[in-house]
Amino acid sequence: MNDETQPFEDRARPERLGALSVLPVFLSLAGRRAVLAGGSAAAAWKAEMLAASGAQVEIYAPSDDLSDEMTELLATGAAAGSLTRLDRPWDAACLKGAAVAVLDCESEAEAQAFACSAREAGTPWNVVDKPAFCQFRFGSVVNRSPVVVGISTDGAAPILGQAIRRRIETLLPPTLSAWGRLAAKVRAEVMERLAPGGQRRAFWERFTDAAFTRRVEDADEESQARGLVSEIAAAPSSGGRVTLVGAGPGEAELLTLKAVRALQSADVILFDDLVSDDVLELARREAKRMLVGKRGGRESCRQEDINATMVSLAKAGRHVVRLKSGDVAVFGRAGEELAELKREGIPVETVPGITAASAMASAFGVSLTHRDHASELRLVTGHSRHGDLPDNVDWQDLARAHATTVFYMGGRMAGRIAEKLVASGLSPKTPVAVASNLSRADEVRRLGTLASLAGIVGEIGYDKPILIGVGHVFGECEAVADPRLAEAV
Repeated sequence: MNDETQPFEDRARPERLGALSVLPVFLSLAGRRAVLAGGSAAAAWKAEMLAASGAQVEIYAPSDDLSDEMTELLATGAAAGSLTRLDRPWDAACLKGAAVAVLDCESEAEAQAFACSAREAGTPWNVVDKPAFCQFRFGSVVNRSPVVVGISTDGAAPILGQAIRRRIETLLPPTLSAWGRLAAKVRAEVMERLAPGGQRRAFWERFTDAAFTRRVEDADEESQARGLVSEIAAAPSSGGRVTLVGAGPGEAELLTLKAVRALQSADVILFDDLVSDDVLELARREAKRMLVGKRGGRESCRQEDINATMVSLAKAGRHVVRLKSGDVAVFGRAGEELAELKREGIPVETVPGITAASAMASAFGVSLTHRDHASELRLVTGHSRHGDLPDNVDWQDLARAHATTVFYMGGRMAGRIAEKLVASGLSPKTPVAVASNLSRADEVRRLGTLASLAGIVGEIGYDKPILIGVGHVFGECEAVADPRLAEAV
């Protein structure tokens, strides 16, 4: 499908990069001289970090200024680089020709003098815990060398930086170091044999997937990695694939890690209108974004066109992410897309997301299968493709008292749904919960009964995505939810 026949709407590109308080850079210090002045515990940590980066660290610290930590570091040595102590204070001459200079001191006058001397020597400088006298800052570090993550709060909140580091530590497996070393071994072959762009990225995406899911056995994995290079080099259009990703109810933090990785490796993202901008902002910035779905009551893209676009893009070697609100397997027409992709021989993977019913349970603070009230949970579409109630629903079965039923996309049919359930034997006093825009800033929640369902939905508005929960589990909501949500009945 060419651009002239493209029926879909492009979403505006991501916003331009905002202002940075500092520029994150990674400085190579291997074999270079670094000056550190001071013998405190904080100075010892900075000396160890500089040496670990391969620097030849000169430590200017008189004997009576050495902390226990510095004494121990000098006795045991660092993981790399070298440590040499000079038994005297620093002076301006020692800063000349150094790659970096670091001072730990109490006096602001000494900090000022150090900064002026380093500036005159043309050496980048840092004074520990004195941001006003720093040209650069260290930040918190996550070490999976050769993978290194640096975190800066521009000196404003070091404890926050450390908390962020702890979170990142839990996301990056310790085996990432071995995968980084393996990447260095095969990089030259990748650059030599694979064409820039799609082929190279196809290799590195598959390599990265393995890095986060498998342990590395050097000999075996290196052989497999080189085999993958050969496989991709032999197939000019290789790398084309589709990933069906569940975007969840809207809040970006509810995405799975696997969903985020898919978004960050996508060439093209075909997304539904209900997918939030916060979720899209997690995608690779270079990815083309195409809106392929619109909300109820307005014209929608044809499923056949969506299928054809996925196939065409994948056959051109693109990684296509089909991004759907909620979970891909719940009222997302994933079955039709999977069948078409498999028929065309396109590699396809699905990444589940949090479905709206689960988000509703969280929002109202209830269990959808509370054993005192519900032995069954039903997820039912609230409208057919023709805009009416679905004609294959067993309303007598849905009217059973000991069940929880959640109607998706049922806003315009709310009154008809209530009439059908009451006519089939369910009490008009049966509790209901109604929500729109779950997990988003403009989320709306209401409680009531079947008798008041149509009025509640009318108050929220038919132009919003509406979820309707019916069942006695929602009778528990008044005890746990904001009292302002309760509907007087």
